[in-house]
Amino acid sequence: MEENKNEGYDSTKKNTDSTAENFENEAKNTANEFKEGWNQATNNGDNKKLMAGILAIVLGSLGIHKFILGYNKEGIILLVATLIGYATSCLGVGFFILMATGIVGLIEGIIYLTKSDEEFYNTYQVGQKPWF
Repeated sequence: MEENKNEGYDSTKKNTDSTAENFENEAKNTANEFKEGWNQATNNGDNKKLMAGILAIVLGSLGIHKFILGYNKEGIILLVATLIGYATSCLGVGFFILMATGIVGLIEGIIYLTKSDEEFYNTYQVGQKPWF
């Protein structure tokens, strides 16, 4: 009888392995491209200016724009003041606190967006000027 010399050999296995390796390499390359794009978008001063300015105008009383710029203490101050304003709004005092935090956010957002990119970067990211 003739023996089968190809026993245990799968001709499709090599082809499947190379396809899987190609897919894996493509996935890694794509992930690296997304990572590089994300790093450029989040580390760029221009994008922080735009993001901080819009968030200051829209959600300024919550202090989110402060957290974006790395001013955690100031962000917490605005957030706590807003929460106190909501908690005491039935007393009438809360209304003034909410108005003040909202106005601070609005003014800061306008200031951020009207500064040049270089001036914004030097003032708020390098110079670390936390208020106005």
